[in-house]
Amino acid sequence: MSTENIEAPPKPVPPRERILDVAGPLFYKNGYRAIGVDRVIADADVAKATFYKHFPSKDDLIVAWIERAEDRSNGALPPENGPAPLTAYADAMIDLATRVWCLGCTYQSSAAEFGDPQHPAHVAAIGVKTRVIDALERRAVNQGLADPRTKAEQVFLLLEGVWASVRMFGSNAPLAHAKAAVRALLA
Repeated sequence: MSTENIEAPPKPVPPRERILDVAGPLFYKNGYRAIGVDRVIADADVAKATFYKHFPSKDDLIVAWIERAEDRSNGALPPENGPAPLTAYADAMIDLATRVWCLGCTYQSSAAEFGDPQHPAHVAAIGVKTRVIDALERRAVNQGLADPRTKAEQVFLLLEGVWASVRMFGSNAPLAHAKAAVRALLA
């Protein structure tokens, strides 16, 4: 008997990752306040002590989810030094927003649900958005655009509208002309 086709059993997912795998989608779909720690613990199939070992509080879990979402988003972006990198970024975000499962922006939801600007989730969300604007500016520079900060902020605001529209309208969001709007801004 050959062992070539025998696959190794999958490695178990570490508890911290299981918790984030469960919590993230629940938060994204239902909101942070609607999902309690006990639900996350049960769905992740971890002990309460294990949960609190990795996340001393629910706020710590929320911030970790925001950080993970940012890391995953950044990993899916077109290169900053590719052709038309600002346009490519905007197109990628608009394409993402049109996916059936997209419910809008994780970071907008975080800031809206935790309106206190000192709340850790709000601080984390603002941090992400600040880094996005800076990245858009670098892309505008790399694209050779005049007044790159202005162009970055304009594209940022347009994309924020895209995300808000998706949150409001779901798959019926009026995004058919979003890419044309980006091109008009960058002309």
